[in-house]
Amino acid sequence: MSFDRYFIISMPTLNWIGKEAVVNHDKEVPFRLLRKVKSSSVGDNSQNLVIHGDNLEALKALMPYYIGKIKCIYIDPPYNTGNESWVYNDKVNSPKIKKWLGKVVGRESEDLCRHDKWLCMMYPRFKLLKDLLSDDGLIFVSIDDNEHCNLKQIMDEIFGSANFITSFIWNKKLTGGHDSKIVNVVHEYVVCYTKNIDGVSLINKISSGTEYPLFDDKSGQNFKWDSLWTVSHGYTKNCDYPIEAPDGTKVFPWMCHKDREKVKGRARWFWSLETYQKQKDSILVKKDKKDEWKVYKKVFGGSLIPPKSIFDKETVGGTSHGKEALEKIFGKVGVFDNPKSVELVKEIIKYATKNDSIIMDSFAGSGTTGHAVLDLNNEDGGNRKFILVEMEDKIVKDITAERIKRVININGYNNGFEYCELDKPLFDEHGQIEDTCEFNQFATYIYFTETQTNIDKNKIEKNFIGEHSDTEFYLIYKEKDKNILTKSFLSKLRKTENEKIVYADKNYLDEDVLLEYNITFKQIPYEVKVY
Repeated sequence: MSFDRYFIISMPTLNWIGKEAVVNHDKEVPFRLLRKVKSSSVGDNSQNLVIHGDNLEALKALMPYYIGKIKCIYIDPPYNTGNESWVYNDKVNSPKIKKWLGKVVGRESEDLCRHDKWLCMMYPRFKLLKDLLSDDGLIFVSIDDNEHCNLKQIMDEIFGSANFITSFIWNKKLTGGHDSKIVNVVHEYVVCYTKNIDGVSLINKISSGTEYPLFDDKSGQNFKWDSLWTVSHGYTKNCDYPIEAPDGTKVFPWMCHKDREKVKGRARWFWSLETYQKQKDSILVKKDKKDEWKVYKKVFGGSLIPPKSIFDKETVGGTSHGKEALEKIFGKVGVFDNPKSVELVKEIIKYATKNDSIIMDSFAGSGTTGHAVLDLNNEDGGNRKFILVEMEDKIVKDITAERIKRVININGYNNGFEYCELDKPLFDEHGQIEDTCEFNQFATYIYFTETQTNIDKNKIEKNFIGEHSDTEFYLIYKEKDKNILTKSFLSKLRKTENEKIVYADKNYLDEDVLLEYNITFKQIPYEVKVY
C-alpha cells in the first residue's frame, strides 16, 4: 500500500494493489432480481427484508426500490484480524470473496496482502451504501484497530471528509484478553459518517438518560410512556369508555389494573372521551408480559443534550451481552462468535432514526440489527423497518433469519419479514430480458434508470408506470397481443402535454404520430439502460 497526497484538496488519498479495478466496479455489478421465498418468510406483505446473497449484488438489486431512502445504516464488517480459523470474521479469505477478487482484480489478486483484499472488498460496497443512504441519513461502521485507519480514509474518499461525524468509542469489556502483551485493549470503534453534513442531526438524548428516554419526532421532545388509567383521580363517567386494541378488543380502564375486579367501577382514564379523540396519536395500546392489553400515554419532559462520543458498557452492554442474548434465544452456547450487543445497536438507531425510518445492515451476521429494530418498535410504538443482507448460506438460514423468527415468537411481536434470494440477472448473456422478470420488477427498474428515484407502486396504472420532471413513462411488457406500440395504445396515454417515453419491443407508429403525441419510443431490450 502507498499514500499519495494531492494538495489540491489537502487530503491524503489511499492507494493499494487492486484499487483501480474496484473503484468503479459498483457500476459493473449485474442487476439481479429478488425472489421471495415464502416458506422461509414470516407473515405476509411485511416491509422487513432478510436477503440471502452477496451483499454487493444485493445492494445493487435494492437500488431501484431504496435509493436515497435508508435513514440509518449499521454494519459490522470483517475486522480482518488475520484469524483464518473464523471465516466470518475474515471474509477476505472465504472461497466466495477469493473467487470475486480473482474475477474483478485479476491475477494480481494472488499477490494481495490481507489489507489490500479488505479494501478491495469494502470500497465498491461503500459506494452503493452511500447511494442508498438518505441525504440526512447516517452510516455507522463497527471496526477495531486492524482496519480503523484504512476504513477512515476510504470513507473520507467516498463520503467526503467534511461528512465525518466521529469515531464513537465502544467500551466493550472491563479488561483485555490474556494475550495482551503491551496494552489491554478494551474498546472498539463505531465510525460514523453522513451523506450531507448540512442536513443531518442526531436524535438528542435527555440529560438524565433514563427519566424520559424516548424521542417524539412530531413535537421534537423527549417522552416516556405512562399508564392512561388511574384510580386516584376520582371516578367520572365521561372518563370511562372503551379504547380499541389492534385486534379489535375493547379495553376499559379497569382492565389495565392488576386487580381488575377490585377497581372495576372505580378506575377511569386520565382523559375524557373528547380529549382522547384529540390525542389518539399520542397513545399506545400493546400487550404486557401476561398477554393482556394495556393503554399508555406520552408524558413529555427532560432537558436535551447531544449524545456523547463514548458508548459505555454499563449502558449498552459489552461483548458478553451479545453472546448471552444469542444463547438465551437459541438455548445453547457457541451459536455465533462475537455478536454485537442489542442495546448497542438500539442506541445507534435511537441516535439516527425517526419512528418510521428504514434501517439497513448489509453484514447481518447473527441478526442483531433486526432484533434491535423489533425491540425498539415495541418499546416506543415505532414502525421502523429493517433490511438485512447476509452472504453465508448456513448463517443466514440457521442464525440470521432464525433469530428474527424466534424473537418475534418469544415476544409475541406483531411483525414479520420477507426472506429473499438473489435471482437471475435482469439481462441474460445475450442482452435479453430474463423471462422470469415480472411487470412490476421491470417497471421499477426502468423508472429508476430513467429518473434515479424510486417508483411509487400505488401510481402504476396498467401500462403507465410513473411521472417525473414533466415526463411520463409507459411500459408495454408481457402483453397477450405482443409488446407493440400501435394506434390502439394511444387511448391509454394521459391527455397532457408532457413528454411521454414508451418502452416496447416494436413500434408501428409513424414519426408524425409520435411527434403529435409527444412520444419518444425506446425499444426493449436495446434501449433499456444498464445500471
